[in-house]
Amino acid sequence: MGFLPSETQVSRFFFPWKKTKPKKLQNWPFTEGKCIRFSLNEIRTATNDFNLRLGSGAFCDVYKGHIITDGTDMDVVIKCLKKDNQIQPESAFETEILLFCQLRHPNLVSFIGFCEEGDDRMLVYEFLDNGPLSNHLFGKTAGDPLSWKKRLDICIGAARGVHYLHTGIKHAIIHRDLKSFNILLDKDLVPKLSALGLSKLGGTNVKNKLDKAPSRKTGTLGYADPEYLESGNVTQKSDVFAFGVVLFEVLCVRSSAKFKECMDGTSLFDIIDPYLKGEIAPDCLRKFVDIAERCVRRTGAQRPTMGEVEVELEDALELQEKSDSSKNLETSTSIAPAHHNYTYDGMTFRTIKDIFFWFAEDSLSNNFTTYLSENNTTVFSDKSTTNMKKKK
Repeated sequence: MGFLPSETQVSRFFFPWKKTKPKKLQNWPFTEGKCIRFSLNEIRTATNDFNLRLGSGAFCDVYKGHIITDGTDMDVVIKCLKKDNQIQPESAFETEILLFCQLRHPNLVSFIGFCEEGDDRMLVYEFLDNGPLSNHLFGKTAGDPLSWKKRLDICIGAARGVHYLHTGIKHAIIHRDLKSFNILLDKDLVPKLSALGLSKLGGTNVKNKLDKAPSRKTGTLGYADPEYLESGNVTQKSDVFAFGVVLFEVLCVRSSAKFKECMDGTSLFDIIDPYLKGEIAPDCLRKFVDIAERCVRRTGAQRPTMGEVEVELEDALELQEKSDSSKNLETSTSIAPAHHNYTYDGMTFRTIKDIFFWFAEDSLSNNFTTYLSENNTTVFSDKSTTNMKKKK
């Protein structure tokens, strides 16, 4: 799910092993009728004895498998929590099950079930053919880069998923690990949020109320809210901050860590994906950059809500479509050109240093790293391995 390998396109493989029919869960009332409990033997059969490891994260190994549920053949991803995990694996395991049994949204990964047997803890999700958004942004997939309108569609869908977490049920859910690696794409490039194991349940949703939840500091440096790093209090605006970083990744096709390398006065325009220059309508670009910049402001009070982000991204798409239509009318052919050759004369762009000035606040990252070290906590990483080893 959230740990698909960046180097491997697992959808290219065919897995002919025996298909598994799972049995229904009996002993956790809140899961009744909402997910399936698998035995360890069923998981072994579904994965051909853990024959294909898709990747490995800080807290789990991930495998591909195949099951039959309700008469439907289904490829699945099986996330196996590491037994030596120091980050409260039992808590993360139960949190993810509890949340996914309550949540249903087209922009969230579908939760199929779990296995809890002896010391083994496993979570089973739908398999998404196109893997993490990060793979498509950072050149780790074959084919042409994503078009600008497709990127906007993906951003809008992901924003809807986060907005649903914040407001869709009685208690706000704060994701806490939003990043392009945890936004997965299905066969139609529809985005779905994954990796809710570190999520926090906030207070009851009330309009205009900001829920704060004291939190053990975990997450991914580069996406972590500066306020959170200082106070340890995580809010919905912490997710907004991380989402803003993702928006800049979508525009510039560089990972969050690489923005820190552009603190020498480099303009944002200088690092926009060259593939997109000329394709993005100026009004759309201006709107998109404004949204992204407001998301990564230093304090949560200065940032928009995810509902506002969703609406404004939809406005940006509408601006792009209107400009494209006008541009097409100007051409003598009925076939729209691959690139519309927009120009950006007169537009001004802030420097990366101005936008991400908090990157220079070494006390934030140093404090975070020290805290994690002292508490035997591991900083999340976007890196994954692709060893095709059997589980020991």
